[in-house]
Amino acid sequence: MNHFIRLLFKDFLLLIRDFWGVVLLFLMPWALVLMMTYLQDSTFRSVNETRIPLYLLNSDRDSLGNMVTRQLQESRIFDVSTGADGSSFSPDEVEEAVSRGEYLIAVIIPENATARLRENVRREIARAFNGDEDMDSDDTSEEDSPNDSIKNSVLESGRGAGYPLEIKLLVDPTAKQSFRISLIRAMRENALMVQNKLLLNEITQQVNRIVPFPIDLNIDTADMIVISESYAQSEKAKIIPNSTQHNVPAWSMFAVFFIVISLAGNMIREREIGCFNRLMTMPCSFHLYLLSKVGVYLCVCLLQLALIVLTGMYIIPLLGLPALKLGHSLPALFAMSVSSSLAAIGYGLAIGSIARTNQQASIFGAVSVVILAAIGGVWIPTFLMPYFMRIISYVSPLNWGLNGFNELFVRDAGLYDILPYISVSLIFFLITIIISYRSFRRRRA
Repeated sequence: MNHFIRLLFKDFLLLIRDFWGVVLLFLMPWALVLMMTYLQDSTFRSVNETRIPLYLLNSDRDSLGNMVTRQLQESRIFDVSTGADGSSFSPDEVEEAVSRGEYLIAVIIPENATARLRENVRREIARAFNGDEDMDSDDTSEEDSPNDSIKNSVLESGRGAGYPLEIKLLVDPTAKQSFRISLIRAMRENALMVQNKLLLNEITQQVNRIVPFPIDLNIDTADMIVISESYAQSEKAKIIPNSTQHNVPAWSMFAVFFIVISLAGNMIREREIGCFNRLMTMPCSFHLYLLSKVGVYLCVCLLQLALIVLTGMYIIPLLGLPALKLGHSLPALFAMSVSSSLAAIGYGLAIGSIARTNQQASIFGAVSVVILAAIGGVWIPTFLMPYFMRIISYVSPLNWGLNGFNELFVRDAGLYDILPYISVSLIFFLITIIISYRSFRRRRA
């Protein structure tokens, strides 16, 4: 026991000897979590609250153009500029303004758009009522019924080659593909709504010419279907997901696993200065050597997690962001913190045992943690990844810790629910300890 306590003291001295390294070990993860939570919350807020700058060039000045203008202005998505203040552009000038980034999207409605749309609608109605678009009104005999005459007049008004009406959308070339698709989808929904209203208006007019009693097909269906939105929660869950609940566990895992650089670097430094060889010649086993490092760095990792959790609870709300909710099971939170920390420590021990130089450990440790974070869902949620990458994400220890903390922070789960993540993290820790021991034996042989 005496040997173990002295080893703990030695590792503690080795750790605090680099004072600014210890400060950065706590300060950088803290700043990372704070910054990423704030930035992502601002992103979500900009999507939900800030309207997208849109320029509308309405050259139609009729029902279609006016209806599109009203729909866009009433929308919560777009901040519409129409040139009503006398600053109206030509189509070429609008395209130039969008290409410069002055507007994210522009809508150009051509002249006589309403007249062309009505003409196309009349043609389709004539086809529907007569069944033969090319029927000639001159073939109608004098004995035709009055309704037939009306049909022929409708057909006559609809004669002519129809062509689709083009409303031009211009999108900023710097906009992401997914965002561009979302914008176009929103515009198409508005255009379809306008088209359906005009279609019903025209059908109502044409039908009233045929039937002896008035019919109004302009039925308001806006309130017939109501879509309500809420997060799915179990009966015991009372936590509402927010940017803090999602970001704190993700970037906490990323920060904890960066302990591998400090841990592996200390192990290599001990070998380079001969401290490790002197320890192995004394009554000190390699098991105790590893165990002392596990004890010291486990305290460091838990202090890191405690700092980040307290930041989420008390400092992040000072920035106007929602506070972190820990869930109902503190023992589960402690167990998940310990298992995730052990997985990170074990990974650092394995790197420190295998790497031959400090440079090798630093480069491989940093790059591998970044890769494991990327495939583990820290940067990009796993549900957005291709199927093959989602399968690969299961091998990342950061993914196990992230999923475990999400169960606690987002789904308000208990200890039983996170046992799979705790178990696989502990198994990973045991595997890395075995790798470290075998590397030690190979080097001593």
